[in-house]
Amino acid sequence: MKKFFVLISSLVLVATLVFSVIALAGCKTTTAETTAAATTAAATTAAETTAAAWVGPEGSALASLPVTEDIVVDGVADDALWMNAAELVIPVAGGYNNFKADAKLKSVYTADRVFFMVTYADPTQSFFRSPWQKQEVGSWIQLKDPDDKGGDNNVYYEDKFALIWTINNSIKNFENTGCFLACHAGENSDVKPYGNKYTASEGELGDIWHWKSIRNDGQIDDQYLDWTKFDLEKSKEAGRKSDAKESGGYVDNFASMPDPDDAAKTVPDNTKPGFTSPSIDLTTGAPGYILDSEKVALDQAALDAMPVGSIIPGIVKSPFVGDRGDITAAWKWADGQWTVEFSRKLVTGSETDVQFSDLAAQYYFGLSIFENAQVRHAFESSPSFLVFQPK
Repeated sequence: MKKFFVLISSLVLVATLVFSVIALAGCKTTTAETTAAATTAAATTAAETTAAAWVGPEGSALASLPVTEDIVVDGVADDALWMNAAELVIPVAGGYNNFKADAKLKSVYTADRVFFMVTYADPTQSFFRSPWQKQEVGSWIQLKDPDDKGGDNNVYYEDKFALIWTINNSIKNFENTGCFLACHAGENSDVKPYGNKYTASEGELGDIWHWKSIRNDGQIDDQYLDWTKFDLEKSKEAGRKSDAKESGGYVDNFASMPDPDDAAKTVPDNTKPGFTSPSIDLTTGAPGYILDSEKVALDQAALDAMPVGSIIPGIVKSPFVGDRGDITAAWKWADGQWTVEFSRKLVTGSETDVQFSDLAAQYYFGLSIFENAQVRHAFESSPSFLVFQPK
């Protein structure tokens, strides 16, 4: 009996030892898992704290989000990188037919480029920009606004928007007043029904990003603004000018004829179109332009063979080569909304461009939207500004 109790006691002791070892191992595993979980939680909290530490400035600020990959600029705006970018809503109103819209802007940037997306509601896609139409008598006319007294087409035009940036903060008080400083409405009303645009003083420069839905080809027209005043012979556009280009761009679709003063040369014949394209719809004139790479020259026999009522676009276009083509872009109109994506180098080195060289600075701009209007645009009531969220 004594041996039996000794045996039982020994078994109990062994069982106790085994349980203790298992429990100890379990404690060690639990401790390791707890430590790892705590470390992960701490790292996550630190990352969240770092991300939350940056607070954008007050006011109409467009905060550009740092990303490591380029956005695919295709006008679809379905890139996942847009999801985390903050949205700035800019109400615009005024202009032809008192157009109103809430423009929604987003921005992201990489080590060397900045990307933007602009969307806004527009019930109509305006592509009917002064097209040619064949008449019953066989002649051709270019459709134009009958009330246009010069540079003020509001019927047969295109959709556009423009961003104007102050370069090196050179336009005095732009941060408070915005584009209004450069608008001189009603000036020279005998020859320009909507006035002029120029800055107040020498040295005040603005960068104009002018999106033209029909005339641009995969780009936004890069232009600039200076202090030049209107002169009928020397500067009809006053202070609004275009950046330098080597080639490319858009031209009116005119036929050509011999120069009356020099038979060896040709001059535009503005009584009929000079080109067509296999991509256009002669019944509607869509898409509203002819790509230079697809243009087909028209002789009189080809024009005569076309049915009465045929419509041919009034623009032939190709991409800008040079400074004027700095801004890559793509756009789509669908379901009553424009979506425009565009991108540019942070620093271009051009004196007529705003340089985003200081990522801690604020860059002021003004937005205007042209609803099928040549010059009478809707506008925001005060300027906005771009800031870059720290990496």
